[in-house]
Amino acid sequence: MNTTILALDLGTTTGWALHHLDGSIISGTECFKPQRFEGGGMRFLRFKRWLNELLSASRSINAVYFEEVRRHAGVDAAHAYGGFMGHLTAWCEHQNIPYQGVPVGTIKKHATGKGNASKDEMIVAARSRGHDPKDDNEADALALLHWAIETQEV
Repeated sequence: MNTTILALDLGTTTGWALHHLDGSIISGTECFKPQRFEGGGMRFLRFKRWLNELLSASRSINAVYFEEVRRHAGVDAAHAYGGFMGHLTAWCEHQNIPYQGVPVGTIKKHATGKGNASKDEMIVAARSRGHDPKDDNEADALALLHWAIETQEV
């Protein structure tokens, strides 16, 4: 595979996984919690700056996949997710990078065999592939990345 793929679990704590041209995978989490004395839009500006830094560091991103959430625990989570998704898709359009949302159940089923896998089961699945995720956000991004590598023609 000669494609750089970015997989994202969008949220205040965004999980990410990046597949490089040489086949290596790096992953982590990035926190976009609003900071004291910061306006409501600043988290999205920091998110966009972080995306630009990832693009610069990797030299190229050929495809972006993100976890497509249809149901949220609360209104604040729904608003934050919508903001991150809007900024991500606009950034991808601006950079001319194809992007695709993938339903949560699809990712969980591919990773664990169960479409309703728990956070702990997703972490175990990531570890079984040789990764050491810090939390479920990173585990979800890794699962999404493996889904993309194994099922998509990128």
